[in-house]
Amino acid sequence: MNVEYRMQKDLPCDKLYQLFLAVGWTREDGVTQEMMDNFNIGFIHSTFVFSAWIDDKLVGCVRVLSDLHFRSIIYDLGVLPEYQKKGIGRELVRRCRTACESSEWLVQTDMAKGFYEKMGFKESRDHFLTIPCKWF
Repeated sequence: MNVEYRMQKDLPCDKLYQLFLAVGWTREDGVTQEMMDNFNIGFIHSTFVFSAWIDDKLVGCVRVLSDLHFRSIIYDLGVLPEYQKKGIGRELVRRCRTACESSEWLVQTDMAKGFYEKMGFKESRDHFLTIPCKWF
Protein backbone atom coordinates (compact mmCIF):
# COMPACT_ATOMS: atom_id res chain seq x y z
CA MET A 1 0.00 0.00 0.00
CA ASN A 2 1.66 3.20 -1.21
CA VAL A 3 0.13 6.18 0.65
CA GLU A 4 0.96 9.69 -0.47
CA TYR A 5 0.55 12.37 2.20
CA ARG A 6 -0.24 15.89 1.10
CA MET A 7 -0.52 19.25 2.81
CA GLN A 8 -3.29 20.95 0.83
CA LYS A 9 -6.35 22.85 2.01
CA ASP A 10 -8.50 22.76 -1.13
CA LEU A 11 -9.50 19.11 -1.04
CA PRO A 12 -11.97 18.20 -3.80
CA CYS A 13 -15.48 18.63 -2.41
CA ASP A 14 -16.80 15.40 -3.95
CA LYS A 15 -13.96 13.28 -2.53
CA LEU A 16 -14.22 14.91 0.88
CA TYR A 17 -17.98 14.35 0.90
CA GLN A 18 -17.50 10.67 0.04
CA LEU A 19 -15.01 10.29 2.91
CA PHE A 20 -17.40 11.98 5.38
CA LEU A 21 -20.24 9.78 4.12
CA ALA A 22 -18.16 6.61 4.54
CA VAL A 23 -17.25 7.41 8.15
CA GLY A 24 -20.82 8.42 9.03
CA TRP A 25 -20.35 12.16 9.50
CA THR A 26 -22.85 13.29 6.86
CA ARG A 27 -25.91 11.95 5.11
CA GLU A 28 -27.02 11.34 1.56
CA ASP A 29 -30.49 12.86 1.88
CA GLY A 30 -31.05 16.60 2.06
CA VAL A 31 -27.63 17.54 0.65
CA THR A 32 -28.00 20.65 -1.47
CA GLN A 33 -25.83 21.74 -4.38
CA GLU A 34 -24.63 24.65 -2.24
CA MET A 35 -23.46 22.21 0.41
CA MET A 36 -21.64 20.07 -2.18
CA ASP A 37 -20.00 23.10 -3.79
CA ASN A 38 -18.73 24.30 -0.41
CA PHE A 39 -18.06 21.02 1.37
CA ASN A 40 -14.38 21.85 1.79
CA ILE A 41 -14.85 25.40 3.13
CA GLY A 42 -13.90 24.41 6.69
CA PHE A 43 -10.71 22.86 5.37
CA ILE A 44 -9.82 25.87 3.23
CA HIS A 45 -10.09 28.14 6.27
CA SER A 46 -8.15 25.86 8.60
CA THR A 47 -4.57 26.47 9.68
CA PHE A 48 -3.29 23.09 8.49
CA VAL A 49 -4.81 20.31 6.42
CA PHE A 50 -3.15 16.97 5.83
CA SER A 51 -4.56 14.28 3.58
CA ALA A 52 -3.73 10.70 2.64
CA TRP A 53 -4.10 9.47 -0.94
CA ILE A 54 -3.77 6.14 -2.67
CA ASP A 55 -3.58 6.80 -6.38
CA ASP A 56 -6.36 9.37 -6.92
CA LYS A 57 -8.44 8.22 -3.94
CA LEU A 58 -8.73 10.34 -0.79
CA VAL A 59 -8.42 7.74 1.98
CA GLY A 60 -7.92 10.04 4.96
CA CYS A 61 -7.66 13.63 6.11
CA VAL A 62 -7.42 15.89 9.13
CA ARG A 63 -7.60 19.62 9.73
CA VAL A 64 -6.21 21.84 12.46
CA LEU A 65 -7.15 25.24 13.84
CA SER A 66 -4.20 26.83 15.60
CA ASP A 67 -2.80 30.12 16.88
CA LEU A 68 0.60 28.59 15.94
CA HIS A 69 1.93 28.98 19.46
CA PHE A 70 -0.28 28.17 22.44
CA ARG A 71 -3.16 25.98 21.28
CA SER A 72 -4.01 23.78 18.33
CA ILE A 73 -7.21 21.80 17.86
CA ILE A 74 -7.63 18.71 15.69
CA TYR A 75 -10.87 18.45 13.74
CA ASP A 76 -12.27 15.95 11.29
CA LEU A 77 -9.68 13.18 11.40
CA GLY A 78 -11.25 10.60 9.13
CA VAL A 79 -9.97 7.50 7.38
CA LEU A 80 -12.04 5.34 5.04
CA PRO A 81 -13.14 2.23 6.95
CA GLU A 82 -11.25 -0.17 4.65
CA TYR A 83 -8.00 1.73 5.39
CA GLN A 84 -8.40 2.08 9.16
CA LYS A 85 -5.94 0.37 11.51
CA LYS A 86 -3.14 0.67 8.95
CA GLY A 87 -1.34 3.66 10.54
CA ILE A 88 -2.84 6.34 8.30
CA GLY A 89 -4.70 8.16 11.09
CA ARG A 90 -1.65 7.98 13.34
CA GLU A 91 0.54 9.45 10.58
CA LEU A 92 -1.93 12.27 9.93
CA VAL A 93 -1.93 13.20 13.64
CA ARG A 94 1.88 12.97 13.75
CA ARG A 95 2.11 15.43 10.87
CA CYS A 96 -0.25 17.80 12.69
CA ARG A 97 1.81 17.73 15.86
CA THR A 98 5.06 18.16 13.95
CA ALA A 99 3.67 21.27 12.23
CA CYS A 100 3.36 23.04 15.58
CA GLU A 101 5.42 21.08 18.10
CA SER A 102 5.33 23.43 21.11
CA SER A 103 1.56 23.88 21.06
CA GLU A 104 -0.93 22.36 23.47
CA TRP A 105 -3.02 19.94 21.40
CA LEU A 106 -6.76 19.50 21.89
CA VAL A 107 -9.25 17.11 20.36
CA GLN A 108 -12.90 16.51 21.15
CA THR A 109 -13.95 12.91 20.68
CA ASP A 110 -15.84 10.06 22.23
CA MET A 111 -15.65 7.19 19.73
CA ALA A 112 -11.91 7.56 19.07
CA LYS A 113 -10.84 8.32 22.64
CA GLY A 114 -8.66 5.20 22.88
CA PHE A 115 -6.91 6.05 19.59
CA TYR A 116 -5.89 9.47 20.86
CA GLU A 117 -4.91 8.19 24.31
CA LYS A 118 -2.47 5.74 22.66
CA MET A 119 -0.87 8.80 21.03
CA GLY A 120 -0.37 10.59 24.37
CA PHE A 121 -3.57 12.64 24.64
CA LYS A 122 -5.05 12.82 28.13
CA GLU A 123 -8.57 13.66 29.26
CA SER A 124 -8.95 17.16 30.71
CA ARG A 125 -11.62 18.83 32.79
CA ASP A 126 -12.41 21.47 30.17
CA HIS A 127 -16.06 21.95 29.34
CA PHE A 128 -17.24 22.79 25.86
CA LEU A 129 -20.58 24.39 25.04
CA THR A 130 -21.78 24.03 21.46
CA ILE A 131 -24.26 25.23 18.88
CA PRO A 132 -24.67 22.55 16.18
CA CYS A 133 -23.71 23.10 12.55
CA LYS A 134 -26.62 23.24 10.11
CA TRP A 135 -24.77 21.02 7.62
CA PHE A 136 -24.12 17.95 9.79
